[in-house]
Amino acid sequence: MQQKLLLKPGDRVAIVMPNHPEYLVIRYAAWFAGLTVVPINSKLHGLEISYMLNHSGSSACFTLTQLTQTLTSDSYARQTTVSVIDVESEEYRDMTKARQAIEIEERGSGDIAWLFYTSGTTGKPKGVMITHHNLLIGAMTFLTDVNDVEASDSIFHAAPLSHGSGFYDLPYVMRGANQVIPNSGRFVPSEVCELLESWQGVSMFLAPTMVKRLAELYQSEKFTTNGLKTIIYGGGPMYVQDIKWAIETLGPHFVQIYGQGESPMTITVLTKAVINDATNPRHQERLGSVGTAQNVVTMKIQREDGTDVPNGEMGEVLVKGPVVAAGYWNDKEATQATWREGWLHTGDIGFIDADGFLTLVDRAKDMIISGGSNIYPREVEEVLLAHPLVSEAAVVGQFSGDWGESVVAFVVMVPNAEPDEHTLDQFCIDHIARFKRPKKYYFLESLPKNNYGKVLKTNLRKMLA
Repeated sequence: MQQKLLLKPGDRVAIVMPNHPEYLVIRYAAWFAGLTVVPINSKLHGLEISYMLNHSGSSACFTLTQLTQTLTSDSYARQTTVSVIDVESEEYRDMTKARQAIEIEERGSGDIAWLFYTSGTTGKPKGVMITHHNLLIGAMTFLTDVNDVEASDSIFHAAPLSHGSGFYDLPYVMRGANQVIPNSGRFVPSEVCELLESWQGVSMFLAPTMVKRLAELYQSEKFTTNGLKTIIYGGGPMYVQDIKWAIETLGPHFVQIYGQGESPMTITVLTKAVINDATNPRHQERLGSVGTAQNVVTMKIQREDGTDVPNGEMGEVLVKGPVVAAGYWNDKEATQATWREGWLHTGDIGFIDADGFLTLVDRAKDMIISGGSNIYPREVEEVLLAHPLVSEAAVVGQFSGDWGESVVAFVVMVPNAEPDEHTLDQFCIDHIARFKRPKKYYFLESLPKNNYGKVLKTNLRKMLA
C-alpha cells in the first residue's frame, strides 16, 4: 500500500465507508506503515467530505463502490486531488496482494494516529489530533474501567467505526477477541438479534436511540440474549425512565460512558455495578448522571471567571489526562481556546456531587444530538443563511422520542418573500448531510434578541414547549 501510493510516515489516509471488514484492515495497515488515519462519516455531504479531505491534506481515500461516484464525480468533491480507492475494485485487490514483507514503521507516542473531525460552534469541522499514546491509554482504560474482555468475547460493530465503535475495537484486538461486522454495515435491530444467536460474550457500543429500538424489537419479537454481555451507551442523553425500561427488557447488561472527540469515550463511566444497584438510596440520581471520572482523567467544574466550584454547583466541565487529545490540526487559535493551562474545556455544563458523580445539565455549545450523531446549529444556520431569500435563521434541538432530539429551524425571510419549506429543505439537502437538515420550520417576522443583538434561543425553545 505504501509503495503503490508513494506514501511516507506521517501522511494522512482517509476512510469514507460504512462498516466493512476492510475498514479495520486498512486502518491497521496504515498504522503499520506509520500513516495517520482520517475516519470520515460516510453519511456526510460531498461538500463536507471534500473539506475534511482537503483540510487534513489526505493523500488517499478508501471507500466503497456505492460512494466512489460521489468522491470522484461530484462537482463539489472534485475540489480535492486525493487518490480515491474503491475497496471492492481490482485495483484494491491488486494493491493488497502479498508481495514483499515490510517492516513495521516505528512511531513515537506523540505521533498522530487518528485525525478525527468534529464540528465546532463556528460550523467548520476541526481535526482532533489523537496520538498513539492517547489510543493506547484509552484502550487500557476500557479494560479496567468499562468492560473486561476475554479472548472468547465478541464486539459487534453496529454503530459507525468512524466514531465510538471504531475506538472500542482496540481493546478487543489487544485481547485477541472477535470483531463482528453486520452485513448491512450499520445498525439494524433485527440483524443484531440474529447475530446474538451465534456469538457469546457479546458487547457493543450503541447510541441511546439504538438501545431504544433494540428494546422495542425485543418486546415485540422475543430473541435470545444469552450471549449478550454488555451494551455500552453514550453519545447523547439516556433518560432515567428509558434506561430503567431497557434494563427490564434486555437485562442488567448496561454501562454508560461520556466523552468527546477531544477525549474519546474516556471522561466518565457509569458502571454496571452502579446501574444495577437499585438498593442504593441515590440510585435514581445516579442513573441520571454520566458516572464518575475514568481512572486516567482528572475532572473539575469551573465558573466563567475561571474559579473552581464546590460540589453541587454548576459550571463548565474541565478534563485533563493522558487520553486527552493534543489539539486541533492546523488550528492554533481553536486549540488555545479549548486547551488552557493543561485543561480541556469541554463546553458542557454540569455539576459533580459529593460522591464524584457528574450530571450534565446543558451544552454550552448548543450541540444537538440526533440518533447518536452530533449536529451543530451554527452549521445548519450558515447553510440556511446562504439562501438568497433568508434574512435570519436560528436552529435549536427539540425532544424527539425516536431520535433523542430533532433539528428545528426558525427562519425570517427577506421582505416580500413567501415562506417555502420545501425549497429550504432541498437547499439544505444540496449542501449538508440529510440527517442534519431541519425536520421542522417555523417562519417568524423577527427572531427574539437581547440588547446586544444576540438571538435568545431560550425564548425559541420556550415557543416549542
